[in-house]
Parts: sequence; structure tokens; C-alpha cells
Amino acid sequence: MAGQLSIAKALNEALRKSLENDPKTVLMGEDIGKLGGVFRITDGLQKDFGDDRVIDTPLAESGIVGTAIGLALRGYRPVVEIQFDGFVYPAFDQIVSQLAKMHARALGHVKMPITVRIPFGGGIGAVEHHSESHEAYFAHTAGLRVVSPSNPHDAHWMLRQAIESDDPVVFLEPKRRYWDKGEVGEDPMLPLHSARVVRPGTDATLIAYGPMVKVCQEAAQAAEEDGRRLEVVDLRSLSPVDFATLEESVKRTGRGIVVHEAPVFLGLGAELAARLTERCFYHLEAPILRVGGYHAPYPPSRVEETYLPDLDRVLDAVDRALAF
Repeated sequence: MAGQLSIAKALNEALRKSLENDPKTVLMGEDIGKLGGVFRITDGLQKDFGDDRVIDTPLAESGIVGTAIGLALRGYRPVVEIQFDGFVYPAFDQIVSQLAKMHARALGHVKMPITVRIPFGGGIGAVEHHSESHEAYFAHTAGLRVVSPSNPHDAHWMLRQAIESDDPVVFLEPKRRYWDKGEVGEDPMLPLHSARVVRPGTDATLIAYGPMVKVCQEAAQAAEEDGRRLEVVDLRSLSPVDFATLEESVKRTGRGIVVHEAPVFLGLGAELAARLTERCFYHLEAPILRVGGYHAPYPPSRVEETYLPDLDRVLDAVDRALAF
């Protein structure tokens, strides 16, 4: 497995390994078979494993997730693909009312080993309902695990860990990063729900996940030219959150900035900022700041670069944090 892979190829290899390792693993989704998915994440898998394990479904997200729940009840380990982020809403009731609650409703006797793969976020010039960041809905829902990789290594191993989990996992794939390449090692290195310090620093902590990790790394590189050392933490898991790693970093730097594509208003950054303020209050040199999208419907592609957080908006937040 070791070598340079794109995130898309790393995900494809993870699905292949999961299908090989467990005959009860099945893939389901719209156009995932013959086409290989709109992003080609499942390319070649139906050919190699058959159409009874890599299943082209009707265009019916509620039906896809509902069928996966039934399969899980019969001992299968379904991996569901939602073709685009905004298409998940027809299945929202199945996910939050059934999938998330089945384990508790059955007093622990029923497990729901289902992975719901969702390409999320913008940056690809797509139309309405193809560029949304709805992670806060799922992170808010008790009973769901929610994760998002930012690089090929984590994409591969976190997907395999998600599929092996006996709990339902919402797996958010940063579609604008599908073609970014990187090294994929021979082991996962971290548990599924651990955060990772991807760049050490001393002056402020940038906290991000999925597509914004790369933006924060670029911001840290630019800030270094001005003599500022920014620490970058890849959250990786949105629920549960590895608050121990975040707390240790923010206490050391004295400043924290949470960055995500989703709107700032009631986004995941609000919870992170509140918790870190509670836990790190006497170590803070400035308020925990947030950088994200605007509280507005996702715009047409011609202006999405204005909507999405970029290096300049991150560095502006760094200036504000360091000015206190």
C-alpha cells in the first residue's frame, strides 16, 4: 500500500481492502457500479466483486439508507455513498431518526455497522446542492460518529477504520481535495477519533478539518515569513472530538482559531470555541476566533471563491488574535 496516491485512489483502495477482508461488506449508491461513481471512487470494484456486493441503486437516498439499515440488521456491513452532499437531505430522517438511535433503542443488542460516505464542501465550481457543508447536523446527532480526512493517508485508513466500526459513521470526503496526492503508509498511526498536530507552532493554534487543513497549512507557511509560528491541528474527528489534543495546543499557544467551510453561525466552530474557552480560559491571550462561510445559501460557482474561507481570511483572523 505504501506510496504516493491521490485521496480518490486511497479511498478506492480502502474500499477494495474492506471488500476483500469481509464478505459481509457491501457497497451501495447511485452510479457506483458500472460508472464507478461520479468521482470514480468506486471505479473497478463492481467488475472485481460483482453486482451483488457493489450495488447500483435507484435515485432514492432515503431508500438507500433504509435498505442499509435492514442489511445491517441481518449481519451485513453496508457502505453507502451519497452522490453529492446536498443529496443527503432526503435520507436525513433515516440517518438521524433510525440509524443514529437503533443501538440505544435496542439497549445495545443491535449494532449498526454502516458507513455513510458523503463528498462535501465546495471549490469545484458545481451548482446548487453540490457544494454544501452540513457536518454540524450530524455532529449534533447523538449516536453518530462523524469524521473527515484531509490527506490520502488518513482517507485510506480512516475509511477502513470507519467500515470496521460497529457504530454508524458519517464519513465526509473533501471533494475539492480528491486529486491531491500524498504518501499512504502501512498502518493508520492514530485511532479513528484522534486529532493530529500537522505543523507545530508557538504563537496561535489553527484548528481545521477536511478541505480547510491545506488552507491553514498554507496560511502558517505565509505567516512564518513574518516571523509568526502557527500550529495547525487537523481535527479529523468531528464527533467525538479529541478535546485533549486541542486543549493542550491552545494552552501552549494562548490563542485558537477554528476554520471551516460551513457557515460560522452555529457551525462546529461555535462548539469548539465554547469548549476551549471553558477549558483554557486562564491560558488564553485572546478570544477563540472562527473563520468560515457566510450565513447564506451556497452561491453560484462564479462567486464561490468569495464565499469560501481562504488564506487571507485566515491570516486576518491571526492578526486580530495577535492584536489582543
